[in-house]
Amino acid sequence: MKTEQPILITTISSSAEIEKNLFIGFDGNLCAEGAKSFGISNTSASIAEQLPVCVSGIALVLAGAPITAGDAVEADSNAKAITLDSGELNGYALDTANEADELIRILLK
Repeated sequence: MKTEQPILITTISSSAEIEKNLFIGFDGNLCAEGAKSFGISNTSASIAEQLPVCVSGIALVLAGAPITAGDAVEADSNAKAITLDSGELNGYALDTANEADELIRILLK
């Protein structure tokens, strides 16, 4: 079982239907592809609800593609973690994902 080690969880007003373990943008919506994230959703939320977001520490996120432990990660078009290419650094993978939709730990940056 993978565990989180949040240092700071804060809330943001959700601008969309949000699922748990996805990158969240500074606008309360899902993080755009390649954008800097506010953090990772700590639960699911409906529009206009207060969404808890892990903004510092180690958080669980869904992988959008295979990732190797140690890889720098960014957000893909579905707000999932992928290996950093040309986007903003959002953290470092602490686990390997063999395929999309695997839950991995990342050290947020």
